[in-house]
Parts: sequence; C-alpha cells; structure tokens
Amino acid sequence: MQQLFAHGTTTASVYATVHPQSVSSFFEAAESYNARMICGKVLMDRNCPTALQDSAESGYRESKQLLEQWHKNGRQLYAITPRFAPTSSEAQLAKAGQLAKEHPDSFIQTHLSENPTEVQWINELFPDYSDYLAVYEAHDLVRERSLFGHGIHLTDREYLALASSGATINFCPSSNLFLGSGLFNYQRAQANGVAVALASDVGGGTSLSMFANQADAYKVCQLQQASLSPFDSLYLCTQGAAVAMGIERQVGNLNAGSEADFIELDMQPTPMLSQRLNKASSLSEKLFAINSLGDDRVINATYVAGKQVYKKGQHYVATAV
Repeated sequence: MQQLFAHGTTTASVYATVHPQSVSSFFEAAESYNARMICGKVLMDRNCPTALQDSAESGYRESKQLLEQWHKNGRQLYAITPRFAPTSSEAQLAKAGQLAKEHPDSFIQTHLSENPTEVQWINELFPDYSDYLAVYEAHDLVRERSLFGHGIHLTDREYLALASSGATINFCPSSNLFLGSGLFNYQRAQANGVAVALASDVGGGTSLSMFANQADAYKVCQLQQASLSPFDSLYLCTQGAAVAMGIERQVGNLNAGSEADFIELDMQPTPMLSQRLNKASSLSEKLFAINSLGDDRVINATYVAGKQVYKKGQHYVATAV
C-alpha cells in the first residue's frame, strides 16, 4: 500500500491471489488508510498449478463471501476476478457471471487479447465462439464496471461490443512493451467510443508510477504514427479512469463533494526535469515534461480522504480510521 502511495496512486484495481485471505489482507490494509481500493480473489480451475487451482463452486462460494463482506464496506469495492478465460472452465465462467448478475454493482476484472498466442489459445479452447470477447459475453461478464486488461489484438466486432456494453480497457503500456505483447491502438479504441484507463500491470510492467506509464503510453502511440496529448494522458489515469470505472463522483478529481484523494507534486525532483520545466512556457509543455520524464520522484506528498498518507523522505505507518 505504501508503494502505491509513494508512486502517487490513491485507488487501484488489484488482482489478489486465489487465496481468500489475500483479499481480506489487502482490504484490511486499505481500510487502515481509509483508501478506496478495488480487489478480488483470482478464479482459476484449470491450466494452472494444482496448488493454485480452485473449482467452479469453491471459486463462486469464496468470491461471494468476500464480496458480501467487503464490497462497499467503507471505501472498499469488490471485483469478480477470473484470471483470464484460458484458466477458467466454462462452468467457472458461468458461475462468475451468475455472481455478477446477483451483484450488478460489483466490478469484474480479467484479461483480454494480450498477445497473439493467447488469442490463438482461446480459439482452441473455445472453438464455438467467434472471438475472445464473445467468450466473456456468453457468460455475462461484459458490462459497465467490467475492466479488461490489455485489449491489444481486437477485432472490429470486439471494439463495437466493448463500446456498447460500457466496459473498459485497461491500457498497460509498460507491461506490453516489456513483454513484447504488441501495441495497444488507443486511437482506434477512442474512435470506437471504448472507455480506456491507464494501468501499470505490476506483474508484467516495470513501474508503479503512472507518470512512467504515461511516458510508455506516449511511445506506444508514437510507434503507430499518433501523438497522445499530455492532457489526454493525464486524464487517462485520473478523471478518465474514474469515469471508466463509474466512480467519478468519489475520486479522480477535485470537484466539490469528492473524497479528497490527491497528490502534491515536487516540480524540481531531478536536475534534468527541473531544467526542462524551467524552460516550459505553457501548462501543456509542463505536463508533457512531467509525463515524459517523471516517476515516483515527482511525488512530494499523497493524500487519501484528506489525510496525508505519504511524504517524500518520511516513513508512514497506517492507523485505524
């Protein structure tokens, strides 16, 4: 939790492990800071190590118990979390969809079309479906508050279906570049009206910093002969992410009545960035410099629900609220 705050993130959508206690431990830590977090127990009943395998029934039962215990308990939010379609049987996906219908205000998070090999595997495992997204659609897992990691190798139909459902693609540029997964087509997603949020994917990426990930997002777009403006870039990990997740009335902005989660920037964090900022003549140029050269060193302080939870150079210990 402290690492998230030190990198300037106040709300995250997190995959726990297959173990129910991992979810409770995460939410307990978030609760100690009064932080708004989204988390869920990973569901996997096939194509994974036996020690990490649950079943359709146990996954449903444990997820339901966790959801009823934690969802909207204080600032905590629950996400039904199939790891991705290849590691869940159709029976498990159906139970996940059942749970989603029983709790329509919950979140759903999983992966979608991260790399070509995965897409081909989907065709082999689910030959009766037209494409990757269709597998999730058939099991009632595509709707508002559905968060799909990556979404790189999508068909025209999938873009349209994502847009009409209100689901979100979590664009993970650092991970996609590091793993060589491919280049997310932000412009195409935008043209089709698909909601997009910027994400770090700590498992495959190289930084928790959303500034570092903004720099990688810019590079991904440049490789496709398109430019990501500094304003759009910042929007994707603040207000834009909140809108995509349906929590813009709580976080992502400084509007009256919001929950006062915000960061304070150090505008002179490194000699190189300081020099660049000193020569910037507009807000756009300043944002571009920070988005291109910034990382966790840009974060001077982080506030959650109006309370300082991180200060550069100081050590913070959570206290019950």
